[in-house]
Amino acid sequence: MKRSFLLASCALAAILAVATPAGAQDLQDRPTDLPSPTEIPSNDIKGGATADQVRFSADGIDYDSKGDIVTARGDVRMNRGGDRLRVDTIVWNRETGLVTATGNIVVTNPGGDAAYGDTIELTDSLKDGVIENMLVVLDQGGRLAADRGSRKDGIVTLDDAAYTPCSVVDSKNCPKMPSWKITAARVVYDPVRQRIFYKGARVNIFGIASIPLPAFSNPVGGGTDSGFLTPDLKYSRVNGAEAAVPYYFRIAPNRGLTITPRLFSAALPMLQAEYQALTTKGAYRVLAYGTVSDRTDTLAVNPQTAQNAFRGYFDASGRFQFDPYWSISGSIRVTTDRTFLRRYDISRGDILRNTIKIERIDANSYLSIAGWAVQTLRVGDRQGLQPFALPEIDYRRRVNDVLIDGGRLNLQVNSLAIGRAAGQNSQRAFASAQWDLRRITPLGQEVTLTAFARGDIYNAGNTVATSVVSYRGEDGFHARAIGAVALDVRWPLIGQFLGGTQRLTPRVQIVASPPINNLAIPNEDSRAVDLEDSNLFSLNRFPGYDRVEDSTRVTYGVDWSLALPDFTFDANIGQSYRLSNRATLLPDGTGLSDSVSDIVGRNVLRYKDLVTLTHRYRLDKDGLALRRNELDATIGTRGTYLLLGYLRLNRNITPSLEDLRDREEARVGGRVQFARFWSIFGSAVVDLTDRREDPTSQANGFTPVRHRIGFAYEDDCLRLGLTWKRDYRDTGDARRGDSFLLTLAFKNLGR
Repeated sequence: MKRSFLLASCALAAILAVATPAGAQDLQDRPTDLPSPTEIPSNDIKGGATADQVRFSADGIDYDSKGDIVTARGDVRMNRGGDRLRVDTIVWNRETGLVTATGNIVVTNPGGDAAYGDTIELTDSLKDGVIENMLVVLDQGGRLAADRGSRKDGIVTLDDAAYTPCSVVDSKNCPKMPSWKITAARVVYDPVRQRIFYKGARVNIFGIASIPLPAFSNPVGGGTDSGFLTPDLKYSRVNGAEAAVPYYFRIAPNRGLTITPRLFSAALPMLQAEYQALTTKGAYRVLAYGTVSDRTDTLAVNPQTAQNAFRGYFDASGRFQFDPYWSISGSIRVTTDRTFLRRYDISRGDILRNTIKIERIDANSYLSIAGWAVQTLRVGDRQGLQPFALPEIDYRRRVNDVLIDGGRLNLQVNSLAIGRAAGQNSQRAFASAQWDLRRITPLGQEVTLTAFARGDIYNAGNTVATSVVSYRGEDGFHARAIGAVALDVRWPLIGQFLGGTQRLTPRVQIVASPPINNLAIPNEDSRAVDLEDSNLFSLNRFPGYDRVEDSTRVTYGVDWSLALPDFTFDANIGQSYRLSNRATLLPDGTGLSDSVSDIVGRNVLRYKDLVTLTHRYRLDKDGLALRRNELDATIGTRGTYLLLGYLRLNRNITPSLEDLRDREEARVGGRVQFARFWSIFGSAVVDLTDRREDPTSQANGFTPVRHRIGFAYEDDCLRLGLTWKRDYRDTGDARRGDSFLLTLAFKNLGR
């Protein structure tokens, strides 16, 4: 019954395909099996036979001695030098060398291409000939069909032809119209160049839309060659209509250059160039934009406009692996001004990072020598205060079974030099050792003992240029000694619950550390400190190295997980208590400034692969007010899904600490697949911050940042879409407004 239904469905699809107006070319598969490769036995070659001789077999053979004509019938197969023919009937005139074949014809060449037809006339070498109602299935992907085709010296020429790289059957293996095909008065396929040339061509999309292509060619399969790529079409409020027509120059099989002129209706043209290369050691790319336009700076008061200024962007990146251990990677990103990338919708980042890094990695050690610099694109930031580091050296080594069996020693040496054109500079160097021992008790407790020691040397200059006093440190050289010991105990308790398995894990950690000279040291990398579930049990809750948490504290919490057939739920909650009553350098609002910390936790709920809900929170220790409330949800399948995000930081942080500003934000995104290949999508970001969260904020509590809405079609060989985006903020000459993007990409068309 199931087979009958499938056959009936395919028959209906075939009737609909015949009823649909289309070209006469038949791109569907032919019901003919390929001839199997047959090799000349070695003893035949030794006896005088050569690989150039024609070999054939058939169910029956007739020979006309007067006309010197050989007629073969019934599963006829011929082979010569890798060219193979399979047919029902073949007539071979040995005087003229003409081979005429009829019935279920298929010819294959050494490259794997297969040609089908109703009738065929070939030379006796099988290399040249003419085929009626021809179909060529290319080994590199794609197929060609024509009313008539010929092959001479390996070149295939088709009249009234069509080409498509798309699938011609659906998921049930029933015939279907390809998503797109190219029809042409004449098509020439050169298997040596692996390229198809068209004359009088048109691109047909879904059998409806038709785009003329006066002169066009494309490589077969995944190869590359010089030529035009798919154009980009956009519209934005600032630049007007935009058309980009990229052209790819194939320099070598592993190198290429793409030049893209971008034309605007409301701005001067822009030129884009991208060079990509793949070597035996790695790969790299270089991207550049350049144009001339009016430029408005981002000063909050009295912004200035420069007329017809050169504007551009340079982006280069690469990575090379010299041997199994050593590698080098780097990136350079610079732009002429702070609004260029946003105005031309290239990027919406607010920092451009430049870095170079040499690394050596083996099983037990790691070495990194790096340098980096940043260019700020933020309104109000001074570029002279942005740091650059050269060099940053970090070496780590792991040694097992130190002191006793199971003891692990981690050694680290680190140095860093930070400079600024118009700000504070500093240098540091330290060496540290951390020893860990993990044991499981007879009752199942997991006990970890840690001992840590570190020695630092710092040098700072021009510290008064840093506005936040707690970040400055003191001018000159300073040394610092750091030590800590910790005991961490976990006790997993596992049992059955609600038809599933639950695990309850109480955890207690004790950390003891003597007073540390922190404030004399500049703070470059430990500014964004905040109590979270991820760092609750960390040896040092400060990020980076410049600030180290001292005193003695006890941290306690519990993890609980439940695993059911379709549901899983994971939760943790914890708090810490500092035994020392001396003043702490942790800022108010971080949840760590008092003896008793705030309460932090995380809940994760999963239902199959359809729902994932993650909630992270921080509760004020006094009134249980929500100081951090973060929710992320993913609902749906790969084709249809909803993404939700909400964050509110209500920590009452002082406005002077720029790295710890409070904010409130909501995010939504999603996609609905309403057919097999069709979907609609959208996303939005809304700033909910007001003066209650951030006294310096100018937002009114509901300020849309940007949104995006569109539809898309995507199958195995075509991507089509239209996207509407809107930006709600002005930054210099990057104005708020609408923009539209039309996406049309023909997959498997090569380059």
